[in-house]
Amino acid sequence: MAIFEGLSAKLQNVISRFRGKGRVTEKDIKEMMREIRLALLEADVNYKVVKSFINSVSERAAGQEVLESLTPGQQVIKIVHEEMIELLGKVPSKPTFASRPPTIYMMVGLQGSGKTTTSGKIANLLRKQGKNPLLVACDVYRPAAVKQLQVVGGQLGIPVFAIEGSTDPVHIARKAVEHALSKLYDLVIIDTAGRLHIDEELMDELENIKNAVHPHEILLVVDSMTGQDAVNVAESFNEKLGIDGIVLTKLDGDTRGGAALSVKAVTGKPVKFAATGEKLNDIEPFYPDRMASRILGMGDVLSLIEKAQEAFDEKKAIEMEKKLRTQQFTLDDFLDQMQQLKKMGPLSQMLEMLPGMSGKKLGNLEVDEKKLARVEAVIQSMTPQERRNPDMINGSRRKRIAAGSGTSVQDVNALLRQFEEMRKMMKMMSNYGKRGGKGSGRFRLPF
Repeated sequence: MAIFEGLSAKLQNVISRFRGKGRVTEKDIKEMMREIRLALLEADVNYKVVKSFINSVSERAAGQEVLESLTPGQQVIKIVHEEMIELLGKVPSKPTFASRPPTIYMMVGLQGSGKTTTSGKIANLLRKQGKNPLLVACDVYRPAAVKQLQVVGGQLGIPVFAIEGSTDPVHIARKAVEHALSKLYDLVIIDTAGRLHIDEELMDELENIKNAVHPHEILLVVDSMTGQDAVNVAESFNEKLGIDGIVLTKLDGDTRGGAALSVKAVTGKPVKFAATGEKLNDIEPFYPDRMASRILGMGDVLSLIEKAQEAFDEKKAIEMEKKLRTQQFTLDDFLDQMQQLKKMGPLSQMLEMLPGMSGKKLGNLEVDEKKLARVEAVIQSMTPQERRNPDMINGSRRKRIAAGSGTSVQDVNALLRQFEEMRKMMKMMSNYGKRGGKGSGRFRLPF
């Protein structure tokens, strides 16, 4: 599902009708603002935030910068984009670190917001940046909460500090910091208890932990699917505890997006991270400009490039380039490329980062991950010799491969046919490079 799918589709529809206008009247601007206001309110954006946003855009859109512009329609869209960035936080708010380690992050939020998994995700993300993290299990109430954090830590290879049998989260937090100092962990992430709703007992406990370990940052984990409720939660935590930043979870399942567009404006605190999926690497720093571009259908090419750089092995990429040039590309190489591509995340999410690829347009494009799984199964059912030399795969071998992969002979034939097309295209491209001639080719996903 697209991030902010419903809101994004509505805003993009308004913008597309406005983009080509050579002349913009006051009536046009009022009509556009009315439609944007309705789209934001339907997305559960805070009413005061909507009012302020519309006023800012209207004021600027009625000014001389639009009236004197060569392309007034595009100028208004530029204003909407800039004000959306302002609403989301203007500039990225990066995580900060203590001058004297360890840096302590205290994760807070309601039960079910995703604190435990998010703690692991942030630890994993910052470890890639050179940190040596320690996770701390301070949720002593929820059944199996400690075990859940230990499972997350185990999957990531990140140690978890817990005191079995202890029901005092303040004591656990203190001991964890002492342990981090002695074992030279430079980042401590404390997973605290949540409640189904805010109460004095919860706030008192969190305040006691805060006073005991003096966290460098208190990060509020907010379930973006709860819409306006998430904003009320953020306001309460900020008033009673004082938060330093917000982590938005479940953005991949949110068709409204109201929380993401409201929390910064209401609390004055920046969104620092956005969790975009269930996998433990599905978290990224929150970039207001990139998120605004994605909502308005302008793409997010920078994030796409970063994901590709993270997923693709540079050495393998050089080897692959050499193979493509010398036409030694095999089905093994094809499988390896597919597996690296999958590391970047669901294909539908990748496509949404391309400019103009809105959720509406993607609705007509079926990105079937099962097809890719079938391709993998077919290739993995082949012998090493068959992968290196597909020409040797005769009728009986095709039947064996189909049976071994749980697919049909037609599926095997389709893959081999598409792979042969791809090799021909590469040959044409190679000849183009040698002779300066023109070559053309077309490659589609198998099946």
